[in-house]
Amino acid sequence: MKRRDKINYYLDIAEVVLERSTCLRRKFGAIIVKNDEIISTGYVGAPRGRKNCCDIDYCQREKLGVPKGERYELCRSVHAEANAIISASRADLMGSTLYLACHDARTNELDGNVEPCSMCKRQILNAGIEMVVIRQTHDTYRLICVADWVDNDESLAEELRTGY
Repeated sequence: MKRRDKINYYLDIAEVVLERSTCLRRKFGAIIVKNDEIISTGYVGAPRGRKNCCDIDYCQREKLGVPKGERYELCRSVHAEANAIISASRADLMGSTLYLACHDARTNELDGNVEPCSMCKRQILNAGIEMVVIRQTHDTYRLICVADWVDNDESLAEELRTGY
């Protein structure tokens, strides 16, 4: 019997975690692993005690026609990556790897063309996470070295372009 490779094993777990997501647009699951041990998990959902979009059957960003990847401040949810980071100590996060999987909430099909938003990227950087692995298909994935986000700072390009 052939065993599943370790990276896809962790991505499989991230896909199970995303089943708890409450977003009406996309379901994300994240797990953070260090030294071959799962440190924490996270999925998209409203802050503790608040109603989830799936419970109220309403998405503010969708109502306003906001495209994917924009105006996250209007979203009532906390992202999967942020929830996983919140659930772990910084000492455990230093040098870890974050595994991320996403499904379209309506079709439940895998969406491999994703990456953390700019807010989550900042949190990942500050947490000391070294690598992000994103599921693209059932067996393929993309590796992102977090240090590249420092070297290729997209926020500076925006500042230079807009003057802000």
